[in-house]
Amino acid sequence: MKNFELTTDIKQLMTADQIKHYGAIPLKLEDDTLVLGHHSIITESRLQEISLLLDQKVSGKSISKNDFDQLISLNYRATTSQNSTKLQVSDDVLDEMITLAQNVGASDIHIEPIERKTRIRLRVDGALKTFFELPISDHSLLINKIKIKAGLNISEKRRNQDGRITQQSPSTKNLDIRVSSLPSLHGEKMVLRLLETDQKELDIAKIGFSKEQLEIFKRAYHKPNGIILISGPTGSGKTTTLYATLKELNDEKVNIMTVEDPIEYTIDGINQVQVKNDIGFDFAAALKTFLRQDPDIIMIGEIRDQETAQMAVKASLTGHLVLSTIHTNSALGTIDRLRDMDIPSYLIANTLNLSVAQRLVRLLCEECKQHSTELIQNSVIQESVHNHYIPQGCSNCHFTGYKGRTALFELLEIDSFITKAIKENRNDFNSYLIEKGFKSLKNQAFELFKNHKTSFEEIYPLLID
Repeated sequence: MKNFELTTDIKQLMTADQIKHYGAIPLKLEDDTLVLGHHSIITESRLQEISLLLDQKVSGKSISKNDFDQLISLNYRATTSQNSTKLQVSDDVLDEMITLAQNVGASDIHIEPIERKTRIRLRVDGALKTFFELPISDHSLLINKIKIKAGLNISEKRRNQDGRITQQSPSTKNLDIRVSSLPSLHGEKMVLRLLETDQKELDIAKIGFSKEQLEIFKRAYHKPNGIILISGPTGSGKTTTLYATLKELNDEKVNIMTVEDPIEYTIDGINQVQVKNDIGFDFAAALKTFLRQDPDIIMIGEIRDQETAQMAVKASLTGHLVLSTIHTNSALGTIDRLRDMDIPSYLIANTLNLSVAQRLVRLLCEECKQHSTELIQNSVIQESVHNHYIPQGCSNCHFTGYKGRTALFELLEIDSFITKAIKENRNDFNSYLIEKGFKSLKNQAFELFKNHKTSFEEIYPLLID
């Protein structure tokens, strides 16, 4: 099948529940007979039952399960969102939206008013996909119900607001939901970030490090002082790596303090502080206070400016282990970023323990990935591949072609050789790193592609970074 869009009069002949019950979906009218698509064997008696139900002559046509699923997804999802799955603007609307998001493994729910409708998209494996559409007339009611639960002002529609909801979801997992509203052209846009309060998943050994990488990382965070910096774009998993490290270091014998904007996870035994920019309590101000609180380990949500970078260096020089994130494209790029913040090279060399760059890459759906012999040539890696796989899309992956993600890490351990090179303002140690077995993000991503785990389009942004 090529065209999965059904006409309105055909879609209205059967409900989503009836399609699921009979295993048949209306496709088209031929003369006075309704053609029903089915992917499994359908008996004559079942066809007669549908004929009686619809008061219409019917005939069966065998189609693939993938086509059957895609027909339902594209033509009946909006309807089932308000009926079968009961996504209505009711008192239980938040529970129902969260249940759906958890079922598909979504990290965020986006509620977006468009001119004549409200679009609800979920971020699954890092990519947004529309799951439902509601009438624009229901938008304000939906937003207000969420605002009440998040403790926001329902009468304030001209300014952005931020709130939190803590609740027990139907799946029995406690959730901390970060709520952000923003005025837009057709009404308030709202984003809900879902964060599980259960910290069992924050295991440093299970976030994606190879055995060798984990050994390097552990060496760095077991040092009594120094700085560990984790870089990468938004959504690359930096925060998860930081929290997994803190969980590993959490012990009654040490005083761990964090300053964050916002606090994403709460961990028992750790002193967590929220930035309050409106009263001048930013990262740098918090760090000044921290140094009078007898800390052993300090976590800074992000090093954004020169003052915060200088305070982080000062903390490490006075005997503290400092962990933070920074926005650079590579582990090597972190050194240049600190120099741009006017941190002297000798201080970088003396305080930096480890620079980590990380990314999350979507994996191809094993149920539907399609083989391709198209020649792929990459000038950066200087390799060619003609045997690979491309995304297709099926019900298993919600028709995205991808299912799940894997983390890639690039670790630059600051040893005596690199310390000397940094002090001398040199960056020409690529050959030394290769000898030590250093693997760049580019090379790791291309290996993932060659091993048929992901697509070229998924890793391409990494190759040109």
